[in-house]
Amino acid sequence: MQRTERTDAQPLPARVTIAHVADLAGVSPTTVSHVLSGKRVVGAATRSSVMDAIKELGYRPNHVARNLRTRQSHMIAVVVPDITNPFYAVLTRGLADAVDAAGYGTYVCSTDGLHDRERKFFEDVMDRGVDGIVFASGETASEVTFGPADYATPLICIGDHLDHPLCDAVIPDDEAGSREAGAFLAGRGFERIAMIQGPPRHGAQRTAGFRAAMQAARRKVPTERLVRGDWTRRGGYEAMRTLMALPSRPDAVFCANDLMAIGALDVAHELGLDVPGDVAIVGFDDVDAATIVTPQLTTVRNPAYEAGSTAGDLLMSRMSGRYGGTGRTVVLPCPMVVRGTA
Repeated sequence: MQRTERTDAQPLPARVTIAHVADLAGVSPTTVSHVLSGKRVVGAATRSSVMDAIKELGYRPNHVARNLRTRQSHMIAVVVPDITNPFYAVLTRGLADAVDAAGYGTYVCSTDGLHDRERKFFEDVMDRGVDGIVFASGETASEVTFGPADYATPLICIGDHLDHPLCDAVIPDDEAGSREAGAFLAGRGFERIAMIQGPPRHGAQRTAGFRAAMQAARRKVPTERLVRGDWTRRGGYEAMRTLMALPSRPDAVFCANDLMAIGALDVAHELGLDVPGDVAIVGFDDVDAATIVTPQLTTVRNPAYEAGSTAGDLLMSRMSGRYGGTGRTVVLPCPMVVRGTA
């Protein structure tokens, strides 16, 4: 088919600027800027004229130009290992809600837990000139190194600390929560208690809390009852199959996150086991899906929304100049939530 060119096409309209708004409202561009910023007192009649002109012309502020003037992007980057994990989705929502009122948006960088990818994201968002960064990627965050040019950007680390002078930390108390979960299972009389851990170098505090509870309860945990998953439902399923194939299979399983616990529950259903009569299952995180499965999942609540909103509050205090001191640490409790699986 032959392509024909239109000869009567109208030129694309130019971007509406403050000058256009000023001309229509009969005021100076400076007055329009004052109306938009709210930093100067403008009479009601003048303000009304400017707002009418803005509406008529469909004017939208040029945020790129504003950023160049103020040297602020009004953007915050949040680095997570897996945005499909519901815990991190809720965490990101908490952060966004905390900074939205101040006019900040968020970039979300999902790293798949890969240190090289995390570092690439960090360099990328630094080049974009974000005003703050939240690391919510666990132990890999502690491996990030910074140069002197990076020290001007406030950072928050969730679940770990960073070697950075302006880094604040939000630490869910994983160890105490896991210790409570282990003690809970031992207190219910379970003897052959197993754990589905996270991947190597991840979730160390959850394992430490579980081990401490087992030692306090005088429960032996042979190596074969400590298996690893990859934080996913499928990973929990495969780990649970391994545990259920043991000659003396566990009567209770503590899982380092809820997705793996749900995978473990899938195996119990497949094998026709009663939960918690034949095997008890406890998770960690308390994601929304914990109340959808049958039985509902007994778990440890990891306060995802509060972690995100606390990170946002800490960032805002630094970016606004209300706080300029050394790094702060906020520890969030992780309590048990007893439901039907244990």
